Amino acid sequence: MSFASPLFLWYFLPLLLIAVLVVPRSGRNAVVAVASLLFYASGAGGATVLLLSCIVVNFLAGPRLEPSRWPAERRRQRWLLTGVVGFNLAILLVWKYAGFAAEQLKVLAGWFGGDFPALQLALPIGISFYTFHHISYVVDIYRGERPALRSPVAFATYISMFPQLVAGPIVRYREIADQLPQRRTHRLDDFAAGFPRFAWGLTKKVVIADTLAPMVDACFATPSEDMTFAIAWLGAIGYTMQLYFDFSGYSDMAIGLGRMLGFRLPENFARPYSSVTITEFWRRWHMSLSRWFRDYVYVPLGGNRHGTAKTYRNLLIIFVLTGFWHGAAWTFLIWGLFHGTLLVLERRFGRAAAPADPVARTARRAATFLLVVAGWVFFRAPDVGTALDVLGHMLVPDLGGLTEVVAASVTNQRLFFLLVALVVVLLPAGGGTGPFLESVRTREAYALRAGVLTVGLAYAGLLVATGSFSPFLYYQF
Repeated sequence: MSFASPLFLWYFLPLLLIAVLVVPRSGRNAVVAVASLLFYASGAGGATVLLLSCIVVNFLAGPRLEPSRWPAERRRQRWLLTGVVGFNLAILLVWKYAGFAAEQLKVLAGWFGGDFPALQLALPIGISFYTFHHISYVVDIYRGERPALRSPVAFATYISMFPQLVAGPIVRYREIADQLPQRRTHRLDDFAAGFPRFAWGLTKKVVIADTLAPMVDACFATPSEDMTFAIAWLGAIGYTMQLYFDFSGYSDMAIGLGRMLGFRLPENFARPYSSVTITEFWRRWHMSLSRWFRDYVYVPLGGNRHGTAKTYRNLLIIFVLTGFWHGAAWTFLIWGLFHGTLLVLERRFGRAAAPADPVARTARRAATFLLVVAGWVFFRAPDVGTALDVLGHMLVPDLGGLTEVVAASVTNQRLFFLLVALVVVLLPAGGGTGPFLESVRTREAYALRAGVLTVGLAYAGLLVATGSFSPFLYYQF
């Protein structure tokens, strides 16, 4: 059940909102938890048992991890924390990476004339996200940043809350702990604030991202012998726009849904394609993931506190993990190493800070955008060979045009929305239409967005009604 499906929009969500409005305030967590588990079960099926098992283990461990003043007890807590985090990581490693590991062992065995059995496990929806939520919960308690939850309903609400369960934002426990026990009031105010944000995300996802998807798919499905400079760039730029409007649209919908249910979820995007450096890009793109890796991996590794060499090492480790977190494939590893290497180079040559000169800023912003586009080729391509082929054609201009298949996918409607997407994300950050459409804080943004939503939301509803939508791209992670 997708946020952009008729079942969700016309049945599940209205019924849930009515229930939230009419039940006593103290019962809202229970309503949200039950509805969220039903939402998850509708797509995950039997894998819901895995989620419930993780909920039980981490909930029982929580109170036992609250800091003790006794050294012996603290040592036992450290071992318990290690065990619980190990349990969470083992769940993720087995279900997400065992098949990939078996595939590599099969290839290695083939080099020596042997064989290795294939292993295929269905990837449970949202496992990368709820695993990180569980780790955040136990670590924050162990560090004494927040107390453990005593209510299993409140804990189930945090972990299974459907707006962020399957594709984020990744909500660290410290960010929501104070909201879970409260008997939240102002329900109509929450709805009034959350619905426009949800509608805006739906418009971004259905009207722009889904419209571009067939064109992008056609470009990346082009055989190597038919690939051209034009097809490669059309696919790369198209995917750059599709991914942003799909994932940021999902985040907008999740934040809006959370607000309608009485929760304030963290922001996940801040005009990332306005970035002047790769360092800045990672402060703006998928911010909840960056913050999670910073707090629970980078800082424990030593961060930037132990010299230049170890800082570079830590950055590369973080981005190798970021790449593999997105998927068990060499393309994701290369994508992570690509960004990690760029970050190291920026630090090494003093390029991590944006220049003050406007001309230099514009040039650096263009270069950063092109580097991000190149990285997305590895993110989208089905294998390393295809990615290298696309990048090779992007670097060498030729006179070839579009194949019949790609040309058929490039409709006037898709070209129009590709242009709209580029205008929104590439206009100067200090002015223009783009910031007004993307910002959520200014009065002008609300006025402009209201006008866009008047048309866009109606059009998105029409597309949903005709079945012209696709699953969110980050569901696969």
